[in-house]
Amino acid sequence: MAFRLVVLLGYGFLLAPGVFVVIIAFSDDRFLTFPPPGLSLRWFAALWENETLMGAMRRSAILASIVTALALAIGVPAAYAIARLRFAGREAIFAALTAPLLLPTLVLGLGILLVFFPFGLAATWPGLAIAHLAVTLPFVVRIMVTALSTLPPDLEDAAATLGATPLTVVRRVTLPLALPGLIASGALAFLISFDEVVISLFIVGPRLSTLPVEMYRYVEGRTDPMVAALAVVLIVFSLCVVLLVERLLGFMRAVGR
Repeated sequence: MAFRLVVLLGYGFLLAPGVFVVIIAFSDDRFLTFPPPGLSLRWFAALWENETLMGAMRRSAILASIVTALALAIGVPAAYAIARLRFAGREAIFAALTAPLLLPTLVLGLGILLVFFPFGLAATWPGLAIAHLAVTLPFVVRIMVTALSTLPPDLEDAAATLGATPLTVVRRVTLPLALPGLIASGALAFLISFDEVVISLFIVGPRLSTLPVEMYRYVEGRTDPMVAALAVVLIVFSLCVVLLVERLLGFMRAVGR
């Protein structure tokens, strides 16, 4: 009972800032005040008419979609090789692919900028995609290695015995069985890329920016609740993605447990 109480208090401590943000988003005041003097949807309407934030949201959605596709295209074959094949250097490759998880995001962003600047990749779509790929790829590899490691190899052996080619085995047997992990890793990669702010701050420019960066710039010069309204929209969107994965697959099944 005491342990459950501590857990509930911990969750309450973590979620409390979000509750305040949701309340402020419906404020009728022109400034960030709590408690709000009145409730209104005016800032959600103003958000819809703000072309800077809406344009940044569209760019972030496009960028996250591209990064997710690249992360899956690279991470799934790499995870399959690590989980299924036995070759020299397998552990070293896995460690290299997941190494960005151990680095502080600030250090990683600075390193990416120093590498990108001589090649003219800063403030470009390819540069942003590669930078976000460096952050999302380790999560895809990690989840897919776990998901593929739990699959019974007997089914693949049976398909190969019946005459299926290796590509057919992967396409008709392995990938359908690993679909929960595939969906979970894709959803996580999209959310991470869409929400990435620290690395994006190093790579974006005045003509190419992402939504988290524009939110950061917005709060530097304004104190109205519009950014809180945008935060509520992002919270609802993230919850919808998480609940959809949970509804379709379940988190434990999605990660192969």
